[in-house]
Amino acid sequence: MAYVNGSVGGGVKDLYGEDSATEDQLITPWSFSVASGCTLLRDPRYNRGLAFTEKERNAHYVRGLLPPAVYTQDLQEKRLMHNLRQYDVPLHRYIALMDLQERNERLFYKLLIDNVEELLPFVYTPTVGEACQKYGSICRRPQGLYISLKEKGKILEVLKNWPEKTFSIYCIRRQKRATGKEYAELLDEFMHAVKQNYGEKILVQFEDFANHNTFDLLDKYSSLHLVFNDDIQGIASVVLAGLLASLKLIGGTLADNTFLFLGAGEAGTGIAELIAHEISKHTKAPVEETRKKIWFVDSKGLIVSSRLQSFQHFKKPWAHEHEPVKELLDAVKAIKPTVLIGSSGVGKTFTKEVVETMASLNKKPLILALSNPTEGLGLMIVEKAHEKLQHGNFPAATDQHNQTQS
Repeated sequence: MAYVNGSVGGGVKDLYGEDSATEDQLITPWSFSVASGCTLLRDPRYNRGLAFTEKERNAHYVRGLLPPAVYTQDLQEKRLMHNLRQYDVPLHRYIALMDLQERNERLFYKLLIDNVEELLPFVYTPTVGEACQKYGSICRRPQGLYISLKEKGKILEVLKNWPEKTFSIYCIRRQKRATGKEYAELLDEFMHAVKQNYGEKILVQFEDFANHNTFDLLDKYSSLHLVFNDDIQGIASVVLAGLLASLKLIGGTLADNTFLFLGAGEAGTGIAELIAHEISKHTKAPVEETRKKIWFVDSKGLIVSSRLQSFQHFKKPWAHEHEPVKELLDAVKAIKPTVLIGSSGVGKTFTKEVVETMASLNKKPLILALSNPTEGLGLMIVEKAHEKLQHGNFPAATDQHNQTQS
């Protein structure tokens, strides 16, 4: 492919440097090197440990660098699962799994795929929350590219330190969070640098940004960059899929339902917006109209028009005309929703009274308890899972969510 004055052969200009992003890293595309010996055993992507066959040990110069026994991955998996079940503390299981990932990725992912129900609570919610809190104490080997305020002004240079085109980028700001102009300048530099270094098609995910920033960032960058926020868009798509599937059981259409959310953060409002657009698409009604079928309860009660001045901008579209209501149970009685969705950070809110009221109002009420557990509830869930495992009866993922909120 020829480049002429910033253009690709054919006269199309390379506006963002996508096609020239790797000009300074020239390689022959069909040439590659294969690690061997100690280098191979220290590379978690290719190390198979004792699963290397006799023939492979000779071919890759690892004979003598491993114990002489040959164990298949299946046998290694059984031994590892036995060892993991000896840990009583969830964080210890998490650490053991991360240690495995750092030395043998193939076995790590095989373990997860074959035992996803059992291991998910330890590599994801709720144990991963504790792991994040104690990251400084349990970190063994950095996995990713870390960008902080110290890198402001040289982010492109830092990005070039990452050796591969396949990557994950973790943005950590351990120090006091920047605000205002400094914050905006750091994000602008980062967004420009990733596109310049990795090309036009790079996808940037905004993970765990504060509510007051998430919506603004999506609005600001979506017209020029490929951006995605899992808390707003990813969760919303999964929940919408669940709602559409549930219609096969409860009947009717999405537009026939009235929705009540507990929690009006980025997850809840993101789900609600996607529901409103889906209803609009099928009914041809304006989104402003379909939003009226969706209600929210936040920490101060039902979101209504009389509270409009106190809302953050992303809550305002959901403020409808209604008298103030303080408690969730009273909101259920007043709104009479057919669908109740939990998307807050507070547990034990879908009480027996709330569920019974939903059942009295609807022949087939739909309740989605999606709120993240508190620290105490999270530990309870893991302990219950551990008990079930000892008796060979592990609950389905949906049951865990219901335990979390009820």
